[in-house]
Amino acid sequence: MQHPLSGATRLHLIVGDPIAQVKSPAGVTEALQQRGRDAVCVPWHVAPADFDACLRATALARNVDGIIVTVPHKFAASALCATLTERARFLGAVNTLRRNADGSWHGDMVDGLGFTQAMADAGCKPEGKRVLLVGAGGAGSAIAHAQLMAGAGTLAIHDEDTSRCGALIARLAGLGRGAVVAGSPDPTGFDIVINATPMGMRAGDPLPVQAERFTPEQFVGDVITVPLVTPLIAAARARGCRTSLGTEMFGRVRELMVAFLLGGEVAA
Repeated sequence: MQHPLSGATRLHLIVGDPIAQVKSPAGVTEALQQRGRDAVCVPWHVAPADFDACLRATALARNVDGIIVTVPHKFAASALCATLTERARFLGAVNTLRRNADGSWHGDMVDGLGFTQAMADAGCKPEGKRVLLVGAGGAGSAIAHAQLMAGAGTLAIHDEDTSRCGALIARLAGLGRGAVVAGSPDPTGFDIVINATPMGMRAGDPLPVQAERFTPEQFVGDVITVPLVTPLIAAARARGCRTSLGTEMFGRVRELMVAFLLGGEVAA
């Protein structure tokens, strides 16, 4: 049932470009209301050129309590936060903002933690494992950080943008949490293989890794939510690998975002 708006209803925005494909507002609204909040989550289509001005104006709206940030605004949003969690500060990106007591924004980035929790739900934990991650963008950076914080022994990162990839590797290596090295599309020798790129969203996309080299003992995860079963996941399952879907990641991410919006601190 659609929630009736009233003058007391608190608003939460989900901001992206494009926004039509985002299916989370209804789920976030339901989760907030189940926790006793008179609140709704509303999609907001904002182009990158307008993002800064829109978010600064939104800060003046006294019934907007929180903002969920999606592609391509996660890095830009961090600059508008007065305070950040340690995780968000390291990544330089946020996907969830809530109000501080003075009305300014406090931001966190829970994409990586949500992915790692979804992996655990599927029976795979990164502790002591060799992990290959493809994609060094916003989601990839967050997943890389979360995998290291969860105890990955070796993390290899591959991205076609070698400069971006090298910069991420250098920053992650400084954490002293595990070996961080440059990877390739070859998954041979890895325990866990993760796709954090858009490759697989469109028909005809090449696979992000050499899936013909998968072996049954490997675990394969994908961040893509549509299609539900990506070509990478289908190839992994055909070779007997355990898998984790993008929708399973998003279910966990949504739980973490709602917890943060309601004032909780999301532990790594």
